[in-house]
Amino acid sequence: MTIRTAMENDAPAISVMLQLLVQAGKRTSPADEAFVLSHYISNPDGIRCSLAVDNDGSVLGLQSLIFARAGNRYGTPVGWGIIGTHVSPLAARRGIGRHLFEVTKQAAAKAGLEKIEAFIGEKNAEGQAYYEKMGFRTYRLADGAVCKSFQVL
Repeated sequence: MTIRTAMENDAPAISVMLQLLVQAGKRTSPADEAFVLSHYISNPDGIRCSLAVDNDGSVLGLQSLIFARAGNRYGTPVGWGIIGTHVSPLAARRGIGRHLFEVTKQAAAKAGLEKIEAFIGEKNAEGQAYYEKMGFRTYRLADGAVCKSFQVL
């Protein structure tokens, strides 16, 4: 497995991986290529979008980190990072999220972020457990979500 920065030409493969998550009932957000580009790869507030790929180039997972700006849809405090993690249902339980987060932590520190927030659906026990294992702790509840923060600096 290799962790690298996602590029615009990765959008079709990322979209396919996200559509698998939709089919598995693990994602409700859009999964089309335009969404991948605008929200992950080419997001103007993006700090880093990391991709986990296997030896044949198949997408195993994605982790994005963006700056929280005023009025963000999650209510994340301004200046924090907002993280999103998506691992293919075909590659679960292989440590992909852990490897992605190592790179994301470095990017967060380099960007000078004090904290990162994960906004996780209240019914997503798997996502909550992942972030807890990475060192995130619940600090607030939002409508239908558990919000966990990670201390970077």
